[in-house]
Amino acid sequence: MRLAIIADIHGNLPALEAVLADTAKQGVDQLIVNGDLVNRGPANVAVMERLIKPDIVVTLGNHDDLMRKWIDRSPDIPGQWFDDPFWQAMAWTARQLAEAGWIDALRTLPMTHRVAVNGAPSLLISHGSPRHYREGYGKYLSDEAISEIVQDFPADILIGSHTHYPLKRRWGRHQVLNTGAVGTPFNHDPRAQYLLMTLKQDGWQAEFRALDYDREAALQAFEALGYIPAGGLSAYIFHEELRCARALHVPFWMWTEEQDKARDWASWELFRQSFPDKFLEPSRDLT
Repeated sequence: MRLAIIADIHGNLPALEAVLADTAKQGVDQLIVNGDLVNRGPANVAVMERLIKPDIVVTLGNHDDLMRKWIDRSPDIPGQWFDDPFWQAMAWTARQLAEAGWIDALRTLPMTHRVAVNGAPSLLISHGSPRHYREGYGKYLSDEAISEIVQDFPADILIGSHTHYPLKRRWGRHQVLNTGAVGTPFNHDPRAQYLLMTLKQDGWQAEFRALDYDREAALQAFEALGYIPAGGLSAYIFHEELRCARALHVPFWMWTEEQDKARDWASWELFRQSFPDKFLEPSRDLT
């Protein structure tokens, strides 16, 4: 048995197409999409059309749920966000998905997916952790947290995404894996990244794959599909995340909070000047 577990596509259609082509070449038996199909990128409807199919397993990511919450005007979202220009990229994506009829599909996505094969280690797949889709498996997740997760959600191998960093880690007899990101990697490697799991006689073998794709087309789509003109600063920051293959939106947001600055273009330029290392061209050093 061979499983492809992909995640964090974030509306990047060229990256997704490269990964789907590779999974076909690898002879994958089951494609599992581990959340965050949409938002942060421009081709959200096209991504949904390719992935919401009866033969594809899809779990809920935090950005998928954010789109549902935005349309519902959920109290989980601060009320001022709806009229704040900084969040209009979210509004643009949510409107696109709603107009194309995809919001109800996002409402029905499960938090987890379990793979249990007789005689093989069990897999529990979730966007973050089974406890919360924002609790990502990363190097800073404590051993105590992992022990609590496996007690409450027993599995031999935990597989998550969300952090946009590939990870392989052990806790006792348990293995913890992170798929990395298809559409917006944050590990300074610009390639589309996903996890391939192959069941052999001695158990599951994990392979982290990283694929070149037409990044220039993905970057040009931000303007061509109207994302930056409609979404403003946040859409442009998401473009820069893709270009640099590292997180910028949350660090900028946190920096404006710490510095008590407006989240506008002037603050963004000051942020760029203050942290030039964040904007270096990405490498291909996947570790």
